[in-house]
Amino acid sequence: MGTVLLVVLAVVVAGVVTGGLVRAGRREARAEQARLAEQARVRALRSMEAVWSLGDREFEEYVAELCRRDGCTEVKRVGGANDLGADVTGRLPDGRKIVVQCKRYAKHRTVGSPDLQRFNGTARSEHGAEVPLFVASCKFTKQARTFAARHRLVLVDVDLLGFWNSGTALTTFLDLDIGRSGTNRKLTPDS
Repeated sequence: MGTVLLVVLAVVVAGVVTGGLVRAGRREARAEQARLAEQARVRALRSMEAVWSLGDREFEEYVAELCRRDGCTEVKRVGGANDLGADVTGRLPDGRKIVVQCKRYAKHRTVGSPDLQRFNGTARSEHGAEVPLFVASCKFTKQARTFAARHRLVLVDVDLLGFWNSGTALTTFLDLDIGRSGTNRKLTPDS
């Protein structure tokens, strides 16, 4: 009976110790997850600072390079005078034609509905876009998001651009519900 009692006691102690180690491991895992998320946020912010420092043509080439990274083919930077709203063209990995309008604005600005209306007027009719994509280094106004949702324009604002820059594939953004996602709150300018 003494041996049985010792075995039971050993099992209970082992269970308590194991439970404590498991809980400690979970706490450490959560802390590591939080640390990695914070590192990713800081890296994305730093990378966006670099994006905001780009010139217009450099921003267009940066977006073209992100498209290439994500498997797009026939990618060309075509922006410039008389570009009719197309700064980058190419083909998505599934073969659909993509036409991209790029706006590199200061982070405290917004892109409004008139910019999207102009792009919508040319992306499909002039350039044959199957996927019209508008990429901005700032936020879109609520009216712009509403317009984009009605006309099936894909919007990538500063937040999604940070994710795209950090490795999220472009195709992830193509089916987002623009009318319901994101925020139109402006970022604050640098002091």
